[in-house]
Amino acid sequence: MRALLHCPHHHHHPRQILRNPLRPRIPLAKMSSLSLALPSSASPKPLLFAAAPDPSSFKPSPFLRLSGAPRNGFPGLGLGKADRRSRTFMSVSVGSQTAVVDDGLFLDYKPSTAFLFPGQGAQAVGMGKDAQSVPAAAELYKKANEILGYDLLDVCSNGPKEKVDSTVISQPAIYVTSLAAVEILRAREGGQQIIESVDVTCGLSLGEYTALAFAGAFSFEDGLKLVKLRGEAMQEAADAARSGMVSVIGLDSEKVQLLCDAANEEVDEEDKVQIANYLCTGNYAVSGGLKGIEAVEAKAKSFKARMTVRLAVAGAFHTSFMKPAVSRLEAALAATEIKTPRIPVISNVDAKPHADPDTIKRILANQVTSPVQWETTIKTLLTKGLKKSYELGPGKVIAGIIKRMDRSAEIENIGA
Repeated sequence: MRALLHCPHHHHHPRQILRNPLRPRIPLAKMSSLSLALPSSASPKPLLFAAAPDPSSFKPSPFLRLSGAPRNGFPGLGLGKADRRSRTFMSVSVGSQTAVVDDGLFLDYKPSTAFLFPGQGAQAVGMGKDAQSVPAAAELYKKANEILGYDLLDVCSNGPKEKVDSTVISQPAIYVTSLAAVEILRAREGGQQIIESVDVTCGLSLGEYTALAFAGAFSFEDGLKLVKLRGEAMQEAADAARSGMVSVIGLDSEKVQLLCDAANEEVDEEDKVQIANYLCTGNYAVSGGLKGIEAVEAKAKSFKARMTVRLAVAGAFHTSFMKPAVSRLEAALAATEIKTPRIPVISNVDAKPHADPDTIKRILANQVTSPVQWETTIKTLLTKGLKKSYELGPGKVIAGIIKRMDRSAEIENIGA
């Protein structure tokens, strides 16, 4: 990780280093939560992660500026007006002073190895079976059973498919299976070295939570609780209106937008559609009311689309149809301890990495109503020099997208 440790705009402030374990060697199932020792003296001491295996693994990460700073943000997230560098700050009381984490800490990241985590749609009956041969991976399913209140591995292994495909089951199932894949890789010869080489991570929609857990922003357990609630809240929002999603294949994003505009001319406001997932050129998902979705399907051929594929999801994800889910997510996120990730985690909302826990919380709450900027995310990674990627979890959706964008891109699938 190449952390930004100097901000030219605030050179006159004293700094305190927040030291993170850059790459923990311990299994995800045993990661402890952040322990902050808050001294009473005016001269704050360095803050350490309790989960660090040994002091030699520590590396300076986000710097702390010991003075008040304005909170800026991102348009559309309720964070106020963004400045050019899109910097926000998280305040933590340390003695009589205020420590702040620069949200723009990771903006100048230079990726070499990435972990990419799949989202809903990657699930399949039988996932999780390989994980049972690796104790650390199997332990994640046991922990999940306690939190979810049902036998997740049994559902993943035996189905039925309709149950595995449901939003409330598939989201926790993919989250757990993807992190189990990390443990399968760790147990492989040379796997720990690969994990330690990862300097950026991201995930497709739900996968953003998996990426944040891998990066140490929250514990496995807290992440699973959030994902469980997210699935339930999105299902409830979907049940409140007749809506859906359809993939449009063979058009660029401008043509798909024109297709949406044409469909919207024929339907009422409550059935309007929009692009919800910018996956890659030739593959964009449209969300909206069912009548609008049907209009898109009917008009697609006249716009020279190769085909349309109705998606097996509960409703119009990543649109305003999901607004009822936001308040529940906000409340759950507010009660969850989120830390600065140890490596950049690229947001689905704006295709940028964020370091400020408050900003991460706001973005996650708004993610369910915002289009997924996956195409921009992957293009940025490739442009910045990404050399190798790993897709961890069920399916090979992400590998297909990346290969479509760059046939020479090197990506390996690690299933569970």
